[in-house]
Amino acid sequence: MKLDNRGLEPPEPMMRTLAALEELPEGETLSIINDRRPMFLYEQLEEKGYKHVTTPQDDGSFLIEITK
Repeated sequence: MKLDNRGLEPPEPMMRTLAALEELPEGETLSIINDRRPMFLYEQLEEKGYKHVTTPQDDGSFLIEITK
């Protein structure tokens, strides 16, 4: 599953991401693209035990892959 959060103002990207993760089956990966590093989202992911990898993109955005 992929979610493009570019162009959205905080906290909308985090809210959309957390809602998508609720629907995501266990063991699946959600890929999101954000304009900035989602520092507050990282805290939420760690609390819930999700694994995540962030990769800076050439256009200045960030690809975050989250495994439930």
